Amino acid sequence: MAIAATVPYLTLKAVWLGGSHLGIPDGSVLLGPGLFFPLMNALSLVMDSGVVLLVLLLTRPWGLRVPARLLTVPVFIATGLLTPIILGFPGQLLMAALGAGPDTAERAAREPFLDPWVFNVVYLGFMIQAVALAGLFVPYARQRWGRRWQGRLGERLPPSTGVVAGAAAVMALAVSATYAYWGFGGTAGQNPTQIARYSSDSAVVFVAYAICVLAAGVGALWLARGGNRRARGPLAVAWIGSSATLSWGVWLSLALLGTGSGPDERPTAATLLLYAAQMIIGLLTATVVTRWLAGRRAA
Repeated sequence: MAIAATVPYLTLKAVWLGGSHLGIPDGSVLLGPGLFFPLMNALSLVMDSGVVLLVLLLTRPWGLRVPARLLTVPVFIATGLLTPIILGFPGQLLMAALGAGPDTAERAAREPFLDPWVFNVVYLGFMIQAVALAGLFVPYARQRWGRRWQGRLGERLPPSTGVVAGAAAVMALAVSATYAYWGFGGTAGQNPTQIARYSSDSAVVFVAYAICVLAAGVGALWLARGGNRRARGPLAVAWIGSSATLSWGVWLSLALLGTGSGPDERPTAATLLLYAAQMIIGLLTATVVTRWLAGRRAA
């Protein structure tokens, strides 16, 4: 199922790299000059192709012999990139069903980007990939590393790790509050283009980012404090939160390279700081997760 779900996205990326304009309306920024968008298409094609390899690793006996880092890093990235889509896309569909989504006139007034059917096909495929990969990875992890993440949290982590977790939590509160503020219509720290593009769709995306960032901070504190609580819940929160926060911080930062140079399009200092803070929070929480798992291995 996961492999089949990659077909629409990989097909679109391949035909776009081949020069086709399938699903791209006239006037779209994707048809502009330069190498940025072709390079991003090639990168995303390679990344989604990795899902096929992950499925093979998680379902074949030889996958248990693959070095842990060669598996956990791609799974971490896949978890991070897919999580906000799992949260955001159903939310956007719900808003549309309730009549709160952008109407036809509002969509027509926007700068053209992609035909609506492209988003529906691609994001549905991403959701299927996410569910299928989770269904494959959890049994694999239970078989290979079950003793490390099952049972109780155990003793509090060393003070240095507690400081790292505390820093992640404080930063997460600030970043998640900013995203929530933007999600509910706040405009401070945004450029005119961001403000003009605000809609219920972008609001849902901002709220999804806020949830992921907050999960990273909470998960870091949870693991660092230890205790008698079952470990798998806090570990899942920290893993998902850190992967989503870090992966999307990197992806959004890369996307800034394709923005226009006009005064209304130039990213604000607040946006740059926000994306940088996302990456730092993700790295800090990932450090806590790594140290917690290392402690379990030593035990």
